[in-house]
Amino acid sequence: NFHLPEPLACKFMHKMCAAVYYIHSYGIAHRDLKPENVLMTSKDENADLRILDFGLSKIIGPEEKCTEPYGTLSYVAPEVLLDKPYGKEVDLWSLGVITYLMLGAALPFDDKNDEEEIARKTCLEDPPYKGNLWKKISKEAKDFISRLLEKKPEKRMNIKEALEHEWF
Repeated sequence: NFHLPEPLACKFMHKMCAAVYYIHSYGIAHRDLKPENVLMTSKDENADLRILDFGLSKIIGPEEKCTEPYGTLSYVAPEVLLDKPYGKEVDLWSLGVITYLMLGAALPFDDKNDEEEIARKTCLEDPPYKGNLWKKISKEAKDFISRLLEKKPEKRMNIKEALEHEWF
């Protein structure tokens, strides 16, 4: 039931996007972005963020694709679940899931008992914006999330577009 006020979530996500932009500029796809792999340098809301655990990361060339099914189920992009070739855009999907979690206090595609149901929802359903928390969230934040949680990787917002999004 943990969630962040929208201005703080916005600040943290901008820092995360900047960090992903940096690693992507070196051709590195993290492939397992999730809250457990992000460290704050202090408890202060102006703290810097550090991305951790590059154990599943891979250097991917500009036109290169991967096929290994890596990542954590609740944060993994549909193309990975569908066994399709993928690139660095899988990290953008994970940023969308993390943003949704920070603002909505729950994962967008979840099921307490069934991993296959999580995968089905990830591949087929839109993120639900239901409940009192979402009524208070700006349309810019919802647009940011929706553009990151685009099912088709070629239509998904890239990291440069994410950093320039109106939510920031």
